[in-house]
Amino acid sequence: MRQRSGTSKPSAEKVVKDIRRRTRKQHSAEEKIRIVLEGLRGEESIAELCRREGIATSLYYSWSKEFLEAGKKRLAGDTAREATSPEVKGLRAEAAALKEAVADLTLENRLLKKSMLGDGGDEG
Repeated sequence: MRQRSGTSKPSAEKVVKDIRRRTRKQHSAEEKIRIVLEGLRGEESIAELCRREGIATSLYYSWSKEFLEAGKKRLAGDTAREATSPEVKGLRAEAAALKEAVADLTLENRLLKKSMLGDGGDEG
């Protein structure tokens, strides 16, 4: 009679699932849009499209819903979006430069006003 060791091998099905999970394709936004637009064209069934692209139909429908919702918001005038970190840094630097320019111009303006008033120029 054979004795079993304390560790058992994982089932082949579990190994395959783990491999699929680790090698899952990450689709870019452009790929998602292309796939959704192909589905909206209706030249082939959604099932055929999903089979060809290697995605689940539920994934296609969630992308389609997100795509249509984003379009709806855009058409409704909701153009707010999250700024990326480089954009935020750039905007902060630009704001600082503009504040400095305003400070310089304000100081120059005050000096010019004082010099005109000090030289006997007209007040007000």
